[in-house]
Amino acid sequence: MAKLKDNLIVKLLLGVIIGIIVGLYANEQVIGIINTIKFLIGQIIFFIVPLIILGFITPAITKMKSNASKMLGTMLGLSYSSSVGAALFSMVAGYILIPKLNIITNVEGLKEIPELIFKVEVPPVVSVMTALVLSIVLGLAVIWTNSKKTEELLDEFNEIMLSVVYKIVIPLLPIFIASTFATLSYEGSITKQFPVFLKVIVIVLLGHYIWLAVLYLLGGAISGKNPWSLLKHYGPAYLTAVGTMSSAATLPVALSCAKKSNVLHDDVADFAIPLGATTHLCGSVLTEVFFVMTVSKILYGSLPSVGTMILFVFLLGIFAVGAPGVPGGTVMASLGIIISVVGFDETGTALMLTIFALQDSFGTACNVTGDGALALILNGIFKKELEKN
Repeated sequence: MAKLKDNLIVKLLLGVIIGIIVGLYANEQVIGIINTIKFLIGQIIFFIVPLIILGFITPAITKMKSNASKMLGTMLGLSYSSSVGAALFSMVAGYILIPKLNIITNVEGLKEIPELIFKVEVPPVVSVMTALVLSIVLGLAVIWTNSKKTEELLDEFNEIMLSVVYKIVIPLLPIFIASTFATLSYEGSITKQFPVFLKVIVIVLLGHYIWLAVLYLLGGAISGKNPWSLLKHYGPAYLTAVGTMSSAATLPVALSCAKKSNVLHDDVADFAIPLGATTHLCGSVLTEVFFVMTVSKILYGSLPSVGTMILFVFLLGIFAVGAPGVPGGTVMASLGIIISVVGFDETGTALMLTIFALQDSFGTACNVTGDGALALILNGIFKKELEKN
């Protein structure tokens, strides 16, 4: 029983269930308090996330020595290729399936979330992308200058951030997830909006699982390892991503899951998982492409042309690599091409944001789980170099 209580998956599931129940029956005052708690915890988590990136990616790069530059380029290439591949897969499925669906939209009648009781902002020292670039530049510079003292300092910082993750971030996650689902349940997103796009969301979810299967099969083939040996540990990370809707916020749990497997080199896990959290958004991209086509059919009566969608897909892959790993990061980063390439007006953009938000958590879960597959591929590509080091 004690082990069950300490199990992270159990805590996260309880957070989801309790949050939904509380949201259904809570009054405006209670939700106001819950929303404030959610905001404050979110501020703490997102303050820590850039430090986690700096504390994990930089030491991982310094340990890669001469392979760091090659590994970085390879990981970025894998992230872009996975995102574009997922988008093309989604595009083909959209042209086949969307014309056969009878979708009726109704996104009105939601309750308004009360304003925060008080607002204490805790801005990060640097943004997620700044932390990512700083980690890469600093790590490479340490290698180029052979700075031993700085390398030792970075190793100590890595240990410090590990302690912060396990003593602060992970204990706060169940509360953050419970408060998130309570607000969604209160406003009616779960009970009213979700059934409207149920068919589309189910199709997208199936698409996520198919793409994850493709990635892990590739990872197994390239690394020569059993992909299930890694995938079976990703349950807590998947569920955390569903609750937080953020690859960045899920990063501590994802790292913990990846390290439980015996098929990944520790240095690869420390390098690829944090980097993937901000550059590999295959699930979000797959979702966005299918939803863009769906909204186009609903509002404008036709699907975008093949040429338009191909241009959108390849541009979206670039935006996905640079999108922040926060809730709605992919769609927010790509609003410009949704408007300029696909031609959405204000109504189309608003509907796109709404339907994307309904499944954002599952797209994020696909992103996070897919990071493990890319790490497995990376492990296979640099297997000989890792053994030498």
